[in-house]
Amino acid sequence: MSPIPGSGLAKGLAVTLRTMTKKTVTAQYPDVQPELPPRSRGVIGLFEENCTVCMLCARECPDWCIYIDSHKETVPAAVEGGRERSRNVLDRFAIDFSLCMYCGICIEVCPFDALFWSPEFEYAETDIHELTHERDKLREWMWTVPAPPALDPGAEEPKEVAAARKAADKLAAAQAAEAAAAQQTAAEQAAAQAEQAPGPSGAAGSEGTAPADPTGPSDPTPNSGPEGGQA
Repeated sequence: MSPIPGSGLAKGLAVTLRTMTKKTVTAQYPDVQPELPPRSRGVIGLFEENCTVCMLCARECPDWCIYIDSHKETVPAAVEGGRERSRNVLDRFAIDFSLCMYCGICIEVCPFDALFWSPEFEYAETDIHELTHERDKLREWMWTVPAPPALDPGAEEPKEVAAARKAADKLAAAQAAEAAAAQQTAAEQAAAQAEQAPGPSGAAGSEGTAPADPTGPSDPTPNSGPEGGQA
């Protein structure tokens, strides 16, 4: 059956009329900020304290948009007679977002959790050369990184958390044992001092009571009775 001439135009006009009667849902950006999901790939934040300058993120980046500069410093020996060590110190960490394709490989391959996704997206510039952001700007974006999602109720505890908890429990048990031993020692010392000290009754008897006379009491006054008259 051949279609009725003009049916397609009628269907299009019907869709237009239905849309015109609905309420608009346009967000008035930038007056109203959008509610982005927590895992939005807006920009990359840098947690500088965790970076060891291993260069793994720069080597794995398919666009070569990560620039890292560093130098070596000598760390003195921790104990006397030990050997000095050297460590890498970060001088520059920059990302050219005009080249970045937001693949997230640098974040995935970082072995020390120094790179994170941030939902920030308002970093447009008028000059393409200003889209290369240094580590200071990347550090500012780090504070906008949302907290990681909670684990499932039946999930296994991470190894890092389990190791930290075990160390904390071991330290608490050692401190409790030391406190109990100190209390027991103090109680034993107090009991020993109490046994060595004389009792209150013995001290009073030795100091306040005079020794008894075996010959009996002496009477200093002369006998004035009827049998003992005056001589």
